[in-house]
Order: sequence, then structure tokens, then C-alpha cells
Amino acid sequence: MTTFRGEVSTPVTHRSVCADNLLARACAGTTNLDPTLYDRTMRVEVNADLCQGHNRCYALAPELFDVDDYGTAIVLGDGTVTPELEDKARLAVANCPEYAITIVE
Repeated sequence: MTTFRGEVSTPVTHRSVCADNLLARACAGTTNLDPTLYDRTMRVEVNADLCQGHNRCYALAPELFDVDDYGTAIVLGDGTVTPELEDKARLAVANCPEYAITIVE
């Protein structure tokens, strides 16, 4: 890490500052945080124009993907990924050679 004249040599991370401020406000009772603010839902989407039918997504996560009559991958349901299947969704995205799968969080 390069420091310049007048700078502090110990970096202050955004996360630690925010966490400290949030904790202080929460302990003081001066925050109105909505607990659903931190609820996140992962969804997967397949771009049919990019999919070439390698079907790696289906092989890796059959709970999330299927294959249509033309060999193109399709998402099961509305694409919502349960927390226990998030790793499989990321694995499917990482293994798609055409980059046809995206995750929306």
C-alpha cells in the first residue's frame, strides 16, 4: 500500500465504518432498519439467443434448468433460486461456455 504525505497508513474499510455506524445507531435506537431490507432473492435467467445447447447448466443443476425440444436451456419456474441451490446456480453460470446464464440478485 502506498501512502502519501498526510495520509493515515492504516486503511479504513468502508465495511468497518458502516458496520460501526450501523451498530452504534442500532444500539442507540436511532435507526429504523427494515428487516426485509436484507432479504435477498436470487434468480437465474437464460438468454436463449446466446444458448447453443451445451446443456452444462442442466447437467449441473437439474433443479433449476431444463432443456426444450430444440436443446436450448430453459429456466424452471420463475427462476427463483432457493438458498440451498445458490452454489449450484453459480456453478452453472461459471460453466456456461456461451455466457448465456445470468444471476439476478
